[in-house]
Amino acid sequence: MKKYNFTYLLCFLLLVSLGVQAGNNDRIGQAGGNELIINPWARQSGMHSLNQASARGLEAMRLNVGGLSFTNKTEVMFASTRWLEGSDITLSAFGFSQAVGDAGVLGVNIMAMSFGEIDRVTNSSPDVGPGGTFNPSYTNIGIAYSRSFSESIHGGILVRLINHSIADVSASGVAFDTGIQYVTGDNQQIKFGISLRNVGSPMKFEGDGLDLNATITNSVEEGTFSQRAERYELPSLLHIGGAYDFYFGESIRLTAAANFTSNTFRKDFLGGGIEVAFKEMFMLRAGYKYEEGILDPAIGNSALNGMSAGLTVEVPLNSKKVAAAGEDEDISESTFSIDYSYRHTNFYNGVHTLGIRFNL
Repeated sequence: MKKYNFTYLLCFLLLVSLGVQAGNNDRIGQAGGNELIINPWARQSGMHSLNQASARGLEAMRLNVGGLSFTNKTEVMFASTRWLEGSDITLSAFGFSQAVGDAGVLGVNIMAMSFGEIDRVTNSSPDVGPGGTFNPSYTNIGIAYSRSFSESIHGGILVRLINHSIADVSASGVAFDTGIQYVTGDNQQIKFGISLRNVGSPMKFEGDGLDLNATITNSVEEGTFSQRAERYELPSLLHIGGAYDFYFGESIRLTAAANFTSNTFRKDFLGGGIEVAFKEMFMLRAGYKYEEGILDPAIGNSALNGMSAGLTVEVPLNSKKVAAAGEDEDISESTFSIDYSYRHTNFYNGVHTLGIRFNL
């Protein structure tokens, strides 16, 4: 029955994805909420988010929520990103997940994007405003549930609350993610994944900032006019990918991952990445993502040029001894890690992400 449930869920996911018009160059630039496709976590972004088939734990909420089911007990994460270094744009992220026995795993993450202080200006004084500043911000909160249907099948669903705030106007919306991971092999080394993200209703800005005080033409009368903002769609996308773990002795793991992403309002892209781990304590990773025109800033649609890299240092916080074949063996119970990633860009000085993780 669990296999049938997986089949039904996969068919549903594929049917829903048919409604996503992907890779349409005529629709480029027409979506809003593009912060939803930015990955704020250091481990995944070190491989340019191309590892959705092998994403595990709390970070999987941003890529394939099915991987959240691999949370052993409790996981807490913080991350800070300097987006396009030199532009004063920053991202802050926090996440928490908790396993609830055989019932599955619950997770929450919050991401806030800040653009710094911007001077207020008016139509009559577009260069020097009347004074004061405002702080635009984008915030989204994701609430997820994931579980393992068997040793091989893992799936989940996520609801994301979205808010955009700009000087006296704001917009709110809701989006949904769903994802499935399939793991097989003698050492669970073969992984496949499919996820559908950012599916939701259009959003629209509203607020006093859309009201305009003006004088009617050929009249001395003044009035307040309300401008109507146009609705904008969310950047829905579909991930399909796979990964394979190669083991060299008991200390070294090399994971190779590949991924194809179909976008609703921008060009599709594909790419691959690798991660090398030594005793799961020191990890190096790199990725390359390709889309049409990415190497030519004149025709490309992204400041990112496709290259990324990252590293992780993970240490145990405590351990317990268990009897194994008549001898005591140390088994780590909880860990602490520091993650860093760098994404190269055509403009500015790249994207830098630093994160910390507690796996309790």
